[in-house]
Amino acid sequence: MKYRAVVKKKEGWWIGWLIDLPGVNAQERTKSELLESLRIGAQEMLATEIDFEPEACMTTINVPDPEWASIQ
Repeated sequence: MKYRAVVKKKEGWWIGWLIDLPGVNAQERTKSELLESLRIGAQEMLATEIDFEPEACMTTINVPDPEWASIQ
C-alpha cells in the first residue's frame, strides 16, 4: 500500500503526517527516521481492531491506484 506523506524540516526536526491515515504523524531528527516512524504508525493504525455493532460487518473494496501512486 502507498500513502501520501507530508514531510518538512523545522527547527532541526523532521515532522510529518499521512494525509490518507488521519492520526498518523511523527517527529524525528532525520528524514529516514521520520519515514520509518510513519511506516510503523501506519502499520499500527491498520492493525487496530475495531468493534462493530452486532448487525454490522467489515468488508473490503478495491480502488484503482491514483496517478500520485506512481510518484517516487
